[in-house]
Amino acid sequence: MNHLFSPAHELNDRWPLDELPRDDVVARGMALDASADLATVLAAWDAATGRLQETHEALRNEVQRLTDELEVKNRELARKNRLADLGQMATHVAHEVRNSLVPVTLYLSVLRRRIAHDPEALEVLGRIEAGFASLECTVHDLLHFTSDRDPQWCLFDVRALIDEVLASVAPQMSAQDIRAVVEVPAEQTVVADRDMMRRALLNLVLNALDAMPEGGTLAVSAAEGPGGVELRVADTGTGLSGESRRRAFEPFYTTKPGGTGLGLAIVYRIAEVHGGEVAAENAERGGAVFTLRIPRPTKEEAAA
Repeated sequence: MNHLFSPAHELNDRWPLDELPRDDVVARGMALDASADLATVLAAWDAATGRLQETHEALRNEVQRLTDELEVKNRELARKNRLADLGQMATHVAHEVRNSLVPVTLYLSVLRRRIAHDPEALEVLGRIEAGFASLECTVHDLLHFTSDRDPQWCLFDVRALIDEVLASVAPQMSAQDIRAVVEVPAEQTVVADRDMMRRALLNLVLNALDAMPEGGTLAVSAAEGPGGVELRVADTGTGLSGESRRRAFEPFYTTKPGGTGLGLAIVYRIAEVHGGEVAAENAERGGAVFTLRIPRPTKEEAAA
């Protein structure tokens, strides 16, 4: 920029300031002031441009964050709307099927007494009864999935709940050669709906057992986390594929032949009504890990 003001510099070189005419001195001073003012303006312009660029980047990042968050919220809202419609339909179907199962079960018991001395007929009847038992289990899952009751809060011992659930599946674990490892701090408690928690833990354990048909280790642990109690169920199976990890808690999604796809969806619903969450991931050494987080209830919830 110096070339813009070279006449003033040349003037200073030719004549000392005190020898210049007064008008020339004033002109030279104005030239120097203009040079300083322009440099200041350019520096301020550069600083403002930098700040504007930073603001632009920050706004762009914030818009992207809000867009991603809105997309997640929209997907969650759409999911809840689908579940609401599905729940109404499933409740109606489940009740109708259950009402039809009651008399059929009675007829099967009468038929069993009449063919008590026919082994071949009893074998066929046993298969029919097994089919109806599976159907009744599916109906029970549907009714539990669509249940919209609030948790009945109470304080209970976590280790006792785990022992109770493991005792109920002990025959299946023995048949599949599965060893259980339980790690729970002494006197670990949680405030939650005990029946719901039992159902959630049972579903997670059954899911782990299904992942280890040839045997393995079932690890169940509980600990106090930053926001409440974290209950973890891990297996030594083959782990989860990318799709299974993303869709694990979707209703009716299953990779198991004959599965209803409601077991993990029920766990998700139970976590949701407790204000918690459930997550699925693969363990570093193989197998899958499901973590159920139950936050500490508010004073109003605990007093309800």
